[in-house]
Amino acid sequence: MSQELTIERIMQSGLLTCEPETPLWMAAERMAARQCSSIIVAKSGQPLGIWTEHDALAVNFADPDAVRLPISEVMNQPVASLHCSTPVSEAALRFNAERRRHFLVVDDAGVPLGILSQTDVALNQGLEPYLRLREVQAAMRQRALVLEGELRLAQAARSMRLSECDAVVIKCEDGELGILTERDLVRFVARHPGNTPIGSLASRPLLTVHQNDTLVAARDLLMDHRVRHLAVLDEDDEVAGLLGFRDMLAGAEHLYMQDLRNALEQRDRALAQSRENRQLAERVIDSSLEGIIITDAGNRIEFVNRAFTHMTGYTAEEVIGKTPAILSSGRHDAAFYHQMWDTLQRSGYWRGEIWNRRKSGELYLELLTITAITDDSGVATHYAALFSDITHLRDNEERIRRLAYYDALTGLPNRRLLEDRLELAIRHAHRNQSRLAVIFVDLDHFKEVNDALGHAFGDELLVMMAERLQLRLREDDTLARLGGDEFLVLLPDLEEVDEVTRVARRLVEAVREPCVIEGQEFRLGCSLGISLYPDDASTAESLVHNADVAMYRAKQEGRNGYRLYRNEMNLQDDRQRALETALREAFVTGEGLQLHYQPVFERDGVRLHGAEALLRWHHPLLGSVPPVSVVTLAERAGLLPQLDEYILEQICTQLAAWSTLGAGPVPISINLSARQFWQHDLPVRVATKLNEHKLQPGLLGFEIAERTLLDKPHQAAVVLKRLRRLGGEVAINDFGTGYASFGYLQELPISMLKIDRRFVQRLDSGQRGSAAIIAAVAGLAREMELRLAAVGVETESQRDTLARHGVELIQGYLTGQPLPADLFAKRYLASRNGVTPQDA
Repeated sequence: MSQELTIERIMQSGLLTCEPETPLWMAAERMAARQCSSIIVAKSGQPLGIWTEHDALAVNFADPDAVRLPISEVMNQPVASLHCSTPVSEAALRFNAERRRHFLVVDDAGVPLGILSQTDVALNQGLEPYLRLREVQAAMRQRALVLEGELRLAQAARSMRLSECDAVVIKCEDGELGILTERDLVRFVARHPGNTPIGSLASRPLLTVHQNDTLVAARDLLMDHRVRHLAVLDEDDEVAGLLGFRDMLAGAEHLYMQDLRNALEQRDRALAQSRENRQLAERVIDSSLEGIIITDAGNRIEFVNRAFTHMTGYTAEEVIGKTPAILSSGRHDAAFYHQMWDTLQRSGYWRGEIWNRRKSGELYLELLTITAITDDSGVATHYAALFSDITHLRDNEERIRRLAYYDALTGLPNRRLLEDRLELAIRHAHRNQSRLAVIFVDLDHFKEVNDALGHAFGDELLVMMAERLQLRLREDDTLARLGGDEFLVLLPDLEEVDEVTRVARRLVEAVREPCVIEGQEFRLGCSLGISLYPDDASTAESLVHNADVAMYRAKQEGRNGYRLYRNEMNLQDDRQRALETALREAFVTGEGLQLHYQPVFERDGVRLHGAEALLRWHHPLLGSVPPVSVVTLAERAGLLPQLDEYILEQICTQLAAWSTLGAGPVPISINLSARQFWQHDLPVRVATKLNEHKLQPGLLGFEIAERTLLDKPHQAAVVLKRLRRLGGEVAINDFGTGYASFGYLQELPISMLKIDRRFVQRLDSGQRGSAAIIAAVAGLAREMELRLAAVGVETESQRDTLARHGVELIQGYLTGQPLPADLFAKRYLASRNGVTPQDA
């Protein structure tokens, strides 16, 4: 039997040493360069003391001379040592008992051979099973020490020392989190940056792990990135604690070492008591994690180990003398067992999966290996069976398979499985010269219901719709969910087109039926597109695409119905592709693309407050394209970055030109789509453009849709803060159309609310509801100290009503239409010294 691992096998060979007179900063510089956690102070080859990363916490960074002290004045002495033949288990106990982090390893003559750290021991104790079974939250530090970035280095080091922390989280000025560790302090001793704020010294970005992840995943992340600490995030993605190698090992070390020592003592006692093979085998078998059964030649049980009892619930006393049939599940017939024994007798072993039953009656799946044990003459005297419970393994495999091929919400096949079935159905239809159909189903107005009533309500509605659609299909038909509110139906083995239309009508009627959820009753509709094989296409991809085209045709023609695909439907796609090509060229040539500017006035209609930039595109052949369609085109064609760059460049160039001409430019606001807003480099790109064109702060503002901000309010607040630093206004441009939570709204760093035009336009109709909404929004804006603007103002009566409610800014055809840059400057910028829009 192999001897226990000694520390000579795992120590760090090659000592890092220095002379006693070495300045502290120079010793730290050598440690940082070698990435060592300690340095030995030696004189004439004899170790005098040791200085470690942990000792860096005691350095007074406020004193410039502290790093110049000889290391002999701050070292720890004497140096604790261990003989190189010390077992790893004994070294672990010494670490705990003496509360040390390092030992000097010496030979028989006391000559130093290397350094042993606590981490070296921990990584060689075989904790893999423990790390795989435990989650991060079981080992993390429940409370991480968090320091502000403005704190000075000396204060931070003192806080770490008093709190006995080897790492702290740093809140940096830009809102990003960083980390400061003992190893960082060694680097600071080496390059002595002075008593500077720790925000500029923190290591970033802060690597994180979720509290529900396994410890082995965290361990791998630490090793892959060669770091010692991870921040632990809770369910709200907030920092809940820190995790390092020491934290992982602290919880497991005592328990694991005790178990290891007990196991070793049992082994040693067994060897000392008897060298007989049977007694030794029984002890080895009894500590196995696999269940073991030993029977005689007549299949009567003679021995079972503890793992057998753990897995089956039967004790040794309950099964010895009986046959393994006591575990029979009843799932396998006589032929199965006959084949098993026939294989066992012919080859001497059998291996396979088998269902058995625990004492509790619960069924479980086991991987079983049976081996015949023979005497010298080859006659079987015993049978040994080893088995492990693989029920959870199979469950996980099935769960993974379902995740890969089925929709998690509805349980329907997903796109991947649908495409597999469609490919098979096409081959079958080709062989039999038959038809099949693909129906693309899209629920009408589902998004509005989902936004109004919440995602949980929407999920329940999708499940209800899936059940209804499934009930209207034939037995061999396939209903799949593509995502969101889109479904796909495969109808194989069709004899005539009328079969498809009959099914389509049934599906439309099914969706149209009243829905009652949580006591609320409402109705939905759906738009269906149908493509046929081989009439419309011969490949799975084309059939799905054509059904999608037909579905959009159904939406365009009034919704709540179905349309069959025809080749002329491709004309719309051809136009879309032509538009995409033209848009690419427009970014280069500028042909047809133009920015118009609509003025925004103070409510008196005299003082110009700013303007909103509006994109216009008129192609000489394809005609005018609405701004919303331009953004959609850019997203579909992957041109959104180019569109953003074009608009930003045009506005900045125009502002700079107005400044050069002395026209006195006003702030210009840009509408940001959700995709544009969430681009991570948006604030940096805007700041770069402002600097390139030498524009003063505050000339560029941003308008964002309410729904964009409220989807992810915490992340949105970070982006908004970065945009506000550019000096311009940040506004919600359709306030009142979404479902804002005032709690979230209060956290968003915005400066303006813009009342949506639909509320303004209803004021002339005498509807009290719109006036009440505007009054409520005005009161909210005042309480939150936000500016308030109204969009779409077209009549004097609308302006008078808005003025009564305290609306400060007016935008609409009453005060000015969107104009090209030259006309805007001539009409509004040149008349800012007293000429009103009406005069102009």
